[in-house]
Amino acid sequence: MSSRDAAHQLTFDELDTPLRDTTFVVVDLETTGSSAGEDAITEIGAVKIRGGEVIGELGTLVDPGRTVPPYIVQLTGITSAMLVDAPRIERALPSFLEFARGAVLVAHNAPFDVGFLKAAASRLDLAWPPFQVLCTVKLARRVLSREEAPSVKLSALADLFQVTTRPTHRALDDARATVDVLHALIERVGNLGVHSYPELVDYLPNVSAAQRGKRGLAAHLPRTPGVYLFRGPSDEVLYVGTAVNLQRRVRGYFTGSETRARMKEMVALATRVDHVECAHGLEAAVRELRLLAAHAPPYNRRSKFPKRAWWITMTEEPFPRFSITRTPRPDALGPFTSRTDAADVAATIAEACRIRSCTKKIRPDQLHGADCPDAAVGGCPAGGEPQDPAGYGAAVDAARALIRGADDTALHRLRARIDHLATTELFESAARQRDRTAALGTALRRCQRLAAVAAVDELIAARPRDGGGWEFAVIRSGRLASAGVAQRGVPPMPVVDALTLSAEAVLPDPSPLRGATAGEVGLIASWLDGPGVRIVRTSHGYAEPAHGAGAWQQWCALARGAAS
Repeated sequence: MSSRDAAHQLTFDELDTPLRDTTFVVVDLETTGSSAGEDAITEIGAVKIRGGEVIGELGTLVDPGRTVPPYIVQLTGITSAMLVDAPRIERALPSFLEFARGAVLVAHNAPFDVGFLKAAASRLDLAWPPFQVLCTVKLARRVLSREEAPSVKLSALADLFQVTTRPTHRALDDARATVDVLHALIERVGNLGVHSYPELVDYLPNVSAAQRGKRGLAAHLPRTPGVYLFRGPSDEVLYVGTAVNLQRRVRGYFTGSETRARMKEMVALATRVDHVECAHGLEAAVRELRLLAAHAPPYNRRSKFPKRAWWITMTEEPFPRFSITRTPRPDALGPFTSRTDAADVAATIAEACRIRSCTKKIRPDQLHGADCPDAAVGGCPAGGEPQDPAGYGAAVDAARALIRGADDTALHRLRARIDHLATTELFESAARQRDRTAALGTALRRCQRLAAVAAVDELIAARPRDGGGWEFAVIRSGRLASAGVAQRGVPPMPVVDALTLSAEAVLPDPSPLRGATAGEVGLIASWLDGPGVRIVRTSHGYAEPAHGAGAWQQWCALARGAAS
C-alpha cells in the first residue's frame, strides 16, 4: 500500500458515524498451521458489508510455496494439488488490501487472522494500513452470557444464531458465517444505545443505560486538545482532566472503556461538561494543574493543593540549622510532598556538611565540644571537638553551595563514605548511606532543574508538531504565559511575535521557583527536554549549574536500582 492509500484509512473519529453507515470487511483465512511466523496462508475469504447489506466479496486460494500438512488437508479439504495454479501471496495480499481499504476489519479470533496478514505484509515489505479491527470472539463474550453461549467458537455461534451460511473451514464460507454472527451481535446491543463503532468496541454489559444516556454531554465538544470539567447539580466542578481529543475522551466516560467505580459515580452526578480548548498538550496539562488548584474537585486523586509543599531552609540564628517549613526562602531546597522525606534529606546534608541538628537556640560562645547541645546525644557536628564560629560558617556556606549547585564536594564525601563502609564489609550501613545519598542527589537535581527554568525571565521555545508545523510556548519565570501553534507552511516568527505580545504578565517572588508551582515548572521542563525542541529566544541563559546534581543522576539511578 502506498502512503496515499494509507491516508485514506478511516480515523477513530471518522468511525464515530452510525454503525449502519460504517463499512466492515469480514475476513477469514486458511493456513498451513498456527504460527504466523512460520506457516503460510492457503486461502483468503472476505465479505464487505455496509448497513446490513453485502456489497462485495473476495475469495481466492493462495499458493503457500510448500506442502499442505495432512491434518490441515483433513480439516479444510484444501490439498497441495488444489494450490498448484493459485496465486502466490505476493499477488493475493495486495488485492485483499485494496478490497479492504477504508473499512473496519472483522474476524472471528482476529489476532490469528490479522497476525497472519501482518506477517505476510512484513515479509513482502508492504506497509500495513492503520485498520481498526473488531474481533467477534471478544464481542460475543461481552454481549452473551456463558449460560447462553458456553462456547464462542464460530460453529457454536452459528448454531445459536441459525446463520444462513454454515462454517466449513473454508475461508469464504466462514467469512459469510461471521457476517451473520456480527449482525446478530450488533442487533443485540443496538437497543442498549450502542450505535457507533467506538461504542460497539467499548461495550460492556455492566454499563448502565443511564451512563450511556449521558453521552450527549460530549456532543458539543471539539476534537481538539484541551481541558474538560465535569460539573454537578449545583454547578460545582466534580472532575478535571486533559485530552488530546476532547470529544473522544469525554465520550469514553459513557461507554465500557470507563470501568473505575468512582468515575461511574461521578458521571451519574454530572449535569454538563465544560471545556477549555488548548493549543497543544503542554498548555492543556498546565491549565489542568491550575484548575485543580482553583476548584479542588472531589473526584480527582491528583494533588489539588500545589502550595502545600515542604521546603528545607536555614534558620536565622548565629549558628544556623536546617528547618522544615511550608514557606520557602531564596536558598531553600524542595519542594517535598512529605515532611518526613524533607527531614531525611536535611539530615543527610547536615551530616555531610557538618551542620548541627539540635533544635535549641544557642549563643555564639556555646558551639564548643561538650557545651554544644548536640554533644549530649553524640550529635555534635564537630565530633565532640571544639569548633570556632568561622569554621561553622564555612560549613553553612558549603551546604548552601551544595543546594545551589555551586559545589558538589559534599556528594563526593558521601560517596567516599559509602565506599569505605563497603570496603570494611559494613554492607547494611553502606546500603543505608547509599539510599540516603541517592535521595539527596535526586532532590537536589529536581530543585536545580526547576530553578533553572524559573530563573529565566522570558524563554520562548518551539517544538515540532506531528505532521509538520511548530508548537510554541512563552515561559516567564517558570510559568506558561502563552501557547500557540504554527501550522505546516505558516511562517513561524509572526506567530511567535503575536504570542509574545499577548502573553500573561508574571510578577515573580524571591523563592527558588519565583512563585511558580513545582508541578507547572516540572511540566515545562519536561516539555523543553522533548525531542526537537528549539529555543527561539530568551532574556538570558537557560542552564543548570555546572557543579549541580545533574551529573550524579546516572549514579542515583544505579543506586535506586540496587535498592529495589
